[in-house]
Amino acid sequence: MKEQITGRILSQTQLADEIYSMWVDAEAIAIEADPGQFVSVYSRDGARILPRPISICEVNENAVRLVYRVAGAGTKEFSNYQRGEAIRLQGPMGNGFPLHGEPAILIGGGIGIPPMLELAKKLPGEKTVVAGYRDNHLFLWEDLKRYADVAIATEDGSVGTKGNVLDAVREQNVTGSVIYACGPTPMLRAVKAYAMEKNLLCYLSLEERMACGIGACLACVCRSKETDSHTGVHNKRICKDGPVFLAQEVEL
Repeated sequence: MKEQITGRILSQTQLADEIYSMWVDAEAIAIEADPGQFVSVYSRDGARILPRPISICEVNENAVRLVYRVAGAGTKEFSNYQRGEAIRLQGPMGNGFPLHGEPAILIGGGIGIPPMLELAKKLPGEKTVVAGYRDNHLFLWEDLKRYADVAIATEDGSVGTKGNVLDAVREQNVTGSVIYACGPTPMLRAVKAYAMEKNLLCYLSLEERMACGIGACLACVCRSKETDSHTGVHNKRICKDGPVFLAQEVEL
């Protein structure tokens, strides 16, 4: 089990409505982290015992970047943290994306976009990030452009393709041999179907509410094709077995 560490906040900025970017001095996590993994972040409020899982957006030699959406009391607390303050983390947690060398399509929807940044940095070869937003508040767009071609979809049509990420894939003729995707379940379900239709290798990072973050409580299971060795049923623990799965492994 990964030990908890106390990191120091290097910076915190707001990228869009309820979206924040936090750099944390956490060398022990940074040197081990793979694209697609996450950290468990602990509240200072004793009433909130369970940590909040936040995907790793980016790493450098001694720090990790966490880009997250304020979704409740815990993340609201994190958004008020200031530079220099301490923060308790555990990680890196879970299994990340396997790195293939063939042309890749990286698909992120909403708060599923941040993990695509570190993946774009680490993946060899040609890659295109397809990012889906609600409107023209394109957080991380400039960062992503440094490492990959970027295709944009917005629900309101204010930037790029009007519609969802697959509308952008089709309209902007995005091609590749492998798909990596992170986002809400309806998006992942559609991406899986598209990959099967096109006979493409596909990896999905599942979003789910987590509790313990280490696979013990079974609060974040998903339906799987194969029987899970831990439970003996058709379940996978997203925090422990995932959050990244081969698309054929899970039922959405």
